[in-house]
Amino acid sequence: MTKGGMESVELFTTEGKGRGLKAQKEFLPGDVIFAEPAYAAVVFDSLTHVICHTCFKRQERLHRCGQCKFAHYCDRTCQRAAWLNHKNECSAIKRHGKAPTENIRLAARILWKMEREGTGLSEGCLVAIEELQNHVDSFGEEEKKELRADVESFLEFWPPHCQQFGMQLISHIFGVISCNGFTLSDQRGLQAVGVGIFPNLCQANHDCWPNCTVIFNNGNHEAVRSMFHTQMRIELRALSKISPGDELTVSYVDFLSLSEERRTQLKKQYYFDCTCEHCKKQLKDDLMLAVKAGESKPSADTVKEVIQLSKDTLEKINKARMEGHYHEVVKLCRDCLKKQEPVLGDTNIYLLRILSIASEVLSYLQMFEEAADYAKRMVDGYLKIYHPNNAQLGMAVMRAGVTHWHAGLIEAGHGLICKAYAILLITHGPSHPITKDLEVMRVQTEMELRMFQQNEFMYYKMREAALKNQKIQVMPEPSNENAPSLFHKKE
Repeated sequence: MTKGGMESVELFTTEGKGRGLKAQKEFLPGDVIFAEPAYAAVVFDSLTHVICHTCFKRQERLHRCGQCKFAHYCDRTCQRAAWLNHKNECSAIKRHGKAPTENIRLAARILWKMEREGTGLSEGCLVAIEELQNHVDSFGEEEKKELRADVESFLEFWPPHCQQFGMQLISHIFGVISCNGFTLSDQRGLQAVGVGIFPNLCQANHDCWPNCTVIFNNGNHEAVRSMFHTQMRIELRALSKISPGDELTVSYVDFLSLSEERRTQLKKQYYFDCTCEHCKKQLKDDLMLAVKAGESKPSADTVKEVIQLSKDTLEKINKARMEGHYHEVVKLCRDCLKKQEPVLGDTNIYLLRILSIASEVLSYLQMFEEAADYAKRMVDGYLKIYHPNNAQLGMAVMRAGVTHWHAGLIEAGHGLICKAYAILLITHGPSHPITKDLEVMRVQTEMELRMFQQNEFMYYKMREAALKNQKIQVMPEPSNENAPSLFHKKE
């Protein structure tokens, strides 16, 4: 089955997994298999004043809707583009006296769209909203309680003059949001800022080692003529060569966990047992649990003790990061690494997690040389574990490259930035803001590297002078959040 813009994929049903998507033609790494605008989307409650409600970009100054005083936009272009979806919401917020939570707002936007367009298939959708999985039957007591509270709040917010929908459909919509709400990120792709429903994307099944990745594209409303504007959308991109008839898969969770941990997370959040090859055969688990090789191999008790210490340290680190005590974080990392290094292998996930935090926080504190050493070891470990075209890997390599560059290690920095650029060209595409930033860095470091190779002494003299006159670019403050996960699911 194909429909408007979805000619290259086919919807199919498989025993045990339900619906899925198959390729109708060959795709190569980096190809966009399909792009899909959101059926409906909203900004998170905590960010409604700093994120545009149309394109989900973070902006310094936003224009506020003069009517409801709630919605915020980059400019008049974004405000005009939003009016069809905001019109009913605007009057409902004024009538209600305040804006409800993100889940209520998203459910209302979905139902207003169904009121406008009718039920059944929307243009470009392979599946109707009513047919999406809701997993309400699998909800635990706490989830059912939250669902009932959401439905009650929704009924208070929903205007009496609008079409009245049955309780079963309203509950279904909240179930769909809970299981299929896709995380929207800001233009840098580093922070989760909202949630949307993309019916076609919902049909892609999970695999821990997928052949596709999903990237959120904020679109472009900056062109002078509106005919050149591009809308906000998700893009399903190929990570490896895909042949006609192959199933298209994406990963709902980060791969950097043991197969048992990933399976537990998938069961808890998405209500299915993962049967992918990597989980069944526990592929890469041996690398993620690696211990120091050599004649004096550590005992099982020593390994157990160090892993427990690592888990305890990670908890302390999270607390210190939440409170902004970054020097305390560095001390905890250094102490933990001293205990880990004689015992854990270079690809052990507990070692890699500490190396990642240490390099990020030290970069923020502008202790670049030590940060670069940890970042290099982290990347070396990641390269043995992740799929070569994994977006998380690309972002980690990019951070390591920037850290090396700031540390004055221009050769290693340029090499890592080039490597990251090659990965992100496939996962994000050449027009994504992150890839564009990386291209600028690649050109800059290439120029500096040439200067370095011609005259090392002069390069360092010029660098020193430049740093005196110009404050070094400060790395962003370390975030306590992980990179945005694919689907927005409350833990």
